[in-house]
Amino acid sequence: MLSTLRRSATPSLRQAASSSKRLLHASSSRRYVAATEPARATVMDGAATLQGGKYPLVEHEYDAIVVGAGGAGLRAAFGLASSGLKTACLTKLFPTRSHTVAAQGGINAALGNMAEDDWRWHFYDTVKGADWLGDQDAIHYMTKEAIPAVLELEHFGLPFSRTKEGKIYQRAFGGQSYNYGKGGQAQRTACSSDRTGHSMLHTLYGQSLRHNTKFFIEYFVLDLIMHEGKCVGVTAINMEDGTLHRFRSHNTVLATGGYGRAYFSCTSAHTCTGDGNAMITRAGLPLQDMEFVQFHPTGIYGAGCLITEGSRGEGGILINGNGERFMERYAPTAKDLASRDVVSRSMTVEIREGRGVGPEKDHIFLQLHHLPPKVLHERLPGISETASIFAGVDVTKQPIPVLPTVHYNMGGIPTKYTGEVLTVDENGKDKIVPGLYAAGEAACVSVHGANRLGANSLLDIVVFGRAAALHIAANMESGKPHEKIDEQAGMKSFEDLDRLRLADGPKSTAEIRLEMQKTMQTEAAVFRTQETLDEGVRRMKEVQESFEQVGVKDRSLIWNSDLIETLELRNLLTCASQTVVSAAARKESRGAHAREDYPERDDETWMKHTLSFQDGHKPVKLEYRDVISTTLDANEAAPRPKLPFAKRCRIC
Repeated sequence: MLSTLRRSATPSLRQAASSSKRLLHASSSRRYVAATEPARATVMDGAATLQGGKYPLVEHEYDAIVVGAGGAGLRAAFGLASSGLKTACLTKLFPTRSHTVAAQGGINAALGNMAEDDWRWHFYDTVKGADWLGDQDAIHYMTKEAIPAVLELEHFGLPFSRTKEGKIYQRAFGGQSYNYGKGGQAQRTACSSDRTGHSMLHTLYGQSLRHNTKFFIEYFVLDLIMHEGKCVGVTAINMEDGTLHRFRSHNTVLATGGYGRAYFSCTSAHTCTGDGNAMITRAGLPLQDMEFVQFHPTGIYGAGCLITEGSRGEGGILINGNGERFMERYAPTAKDLASRDVVSRSMTVEIREGRGVGPEKDHIFLQLHHLPPKVLHERLPGISETASIFAGVDVTKQPIPVLPTVHYNMGGIPTKYTGEVLTVDENGKDKIVPGLYAAGEAACVSVHGANRLGANSLLDIVVFGRAAALHIAANMESGKPHEKIDEQAGMKSFEDLDRLRLADGPKSTAEIRLEMQKTMQTEAAVFRTQETLDEGVRRMKEVQESFEQVGVKDRSLIWNSDLIETLELRNLLTCASQTVVSAAARKESRGAHAREDYPERDDETWMKHTLSFQDGHKPVKLEYRDVISTTLDANEAAPRPKLPFAKRCRIC
């Protein structure tokens, strides 16, 4: 077998195998999968060609595959596996290293454990927080399903913090209210201390193993395999041994997370590179609402590490250089628990007007030392440690230096509330892409609209990961045979891989990435103008074109981090370009998209979703689709009419 593989490899792949002292070969079952054996994996020797020569390809067949093993991916994966479908989960990280692990504050659900609550009030807050750009049918589904979703997590073993009565403890979070905004600040956020994402991810991974989900760990997925408009699987490289794989599937779920690393300062892990979004673009499908990027008010100054909104929910306050609790000026009622877009803009105004802290007056203080040490120890142990490590402060005695930092992407892959991916037909009408689903931050359902409420993200991933699994299970039978496709299907992704691996341009991946991040940080920031956005479009065009000059020094196929980072950069450039072009086109202020030259929301012109398409490095093309302003059942939850745009201050 090894001699056959050596003969059939292309010269470039043969050289890679020799340089790494190993032959390109089919891995054993133990290498493919953690916990269980692969289903129908075969070496397709001579089945496809690359650069005119034959090379080995390992092919797999599954009923369903999930790309990504964060909260959304794991919930979808074990939901599918538990329904009896042959399911594989492909992930470039070990599952418990996925970025869900970094979520701190909690998960929203109207459990009513602290005071009377109603999921319809949660629905209202989410519609309002989204600045009416959220689809109300999806918000209806999410907020109603929130209660059983959290109770299900409790039954799975998630160690929620408790009240004295033994109920799940719920803390206050920004943008949450009782009685349709008339009942004051709501305590609706169920939490596990300030490590809720960590607890959730380990709980979901345990359930995935319990249901015998098949994992392909440290596999980097390259592209979707499309056949006659339908998604029939994905291509991937095993980073451990350099083997190439083609996964056939009747249904594919993308749960690949966001693309925060397109910015210089962000709370995202280095692996948050928009891989699923870019795969969608290369498949000729649109992304939606990419202009809406959330800046979290409290990233540690200089490091970008997240300090949860739960710190303010427990009583923390923001202080300017004059020692003032300035949020009272911008949001007199909610104060420090106003929605994230409002707080971030307020902090930016304070710094711009010379009231920042520090020698350069370029950040703000988050004060927690007025809270009892017992509260900090029991409710906020994680951020106490994070502040000590990354800011060098003792939160029981000193304030934490913070600055608004990119935290979440509201935009992504357009889907229905069932998880089905959408595109538009020639008449601009919604059209389902058969065999393709998305969930989590990679998706744009759209429940977050123009601005996500804190603690709705963990809710989003479990509700819509589960929804995708339920829809797939209800509409297919296990063991259905796969239709025949062209033997060359998916081969272009392997050609692109080889081209990048052998790229010898003068620019390093790190150099191009830094230029992209600085461009986005400067030109698509908290406050935006036509001038800065147009400059961002121009600069991002140059940066994306400069990718043709990239050089990769490592020619091997095994643990080639240089190659993987280059592939991730390609994905980030796709996301960043569509973000800045979409932002330049939207001439209004809505949610996280704050235009100083268009300070008001324009519902007549811009109450619509942006759809962005891009073919390679060609200019981004924009189309639009309607916002869904009706609920699933008007008798159960009446649609919420738009409120007038607030004109009371510059940042609201």
